[in-house]
Amino acid sequence: MITYGIMQGRLTPSNGRGIQFFPFDNWANEFGIASELGLDEIEFIFDYDNYISNPLWTNEGIDKINKLTDDTGVKVKSLCFDYFMRRPFYKYDGKEQEKVKDENKRILLQMFYAMKRIGGALIEIPAVDNSSLKTEVEKKLFSTFLKEIIKETDDEYGEIKVGLETDLTVEDFVHFIDEIGSKRLGANYDSGNSSGLGYDLYKEVTGLGNRIFNIHIKDRVYMGTTVALGTGSANFDELFKGLKEIHYNESFIIQAARGTDGNERNTIDKQRKFISDYVERML
Repeated sequence: MITYGIMQGRLTPSNGRGIQFFPFDNWANEFGIASELGLDEIEFIFDYDNYISNPLWTNEGIDKINKLTDDTGVKVKSLCFDYFMRRPFYKYDGKEQEKVKDENKRILLQMFYAMKRIGGALIEIPAVDNSSLKTEVEKKLFSTFLKEIIKETDDEYGEIKVGLETDLTVEDFVHFIDEIGSKRLGANYDSGNSSGLGYDLYKEVTGLGNRIFNIHIKDRVYMGTTVALGTGSANFDELFKGLKEIHYNESFIIQAARGTDGNERNTIDKQRKFISDYVERML
């Protein structure tokens, strides 16, 4: 079923913290705001900075998330594991690579535990920017790592999928997913990152097909920054044409440009309408 969600932190003023961050000061309040705006879910962020203070890291925090979901009806179906962009093991060499790999695995397995506790369905691992897969060696190392993770979690956490976000071409992305050979592995598709790279959104979504587990909706200028929806290089007509053809029926997560601090509700309300208008035409 199609649902509408918001990337965590978008309902909190940035106050100089950038476009995406974990809102330590306001994360619990975002559930109520999201509910008032008619949103179904919040996609949580698990970042490197101060990660032990993230509520997903402790049983007490997990219990609080569950209570907030019960109180507001807003779910946490997906988790963006931004930690990995800061610490991708394949960017290190020798003993340090093994050390960071073990760290990556340990923390990622903790996220599987947390997501199961809150009824989550998807963990997204971003292989973009600092964690971009630049060489065949890096692809092989990452592929082997993912196979290990999937094998270790199949029995206890088999209901939780893994969605990759990459800057690979659609052909290379499909090959990478299919070579691993697990139905639990697929794509977290980002319309802004793809349009920023000049990729054809229709070709990408139809090429990925049912491998797409989740969609981040944003707009970017070609080779540039994130901008307001409909003002950048993303061809949303072609995107939703492709999504209609593949019968996409999952979440749309708003990850668009922020707008003015203090005006988050109005900004998100407009962004949700922008997306829902396209979805209505798609159905």
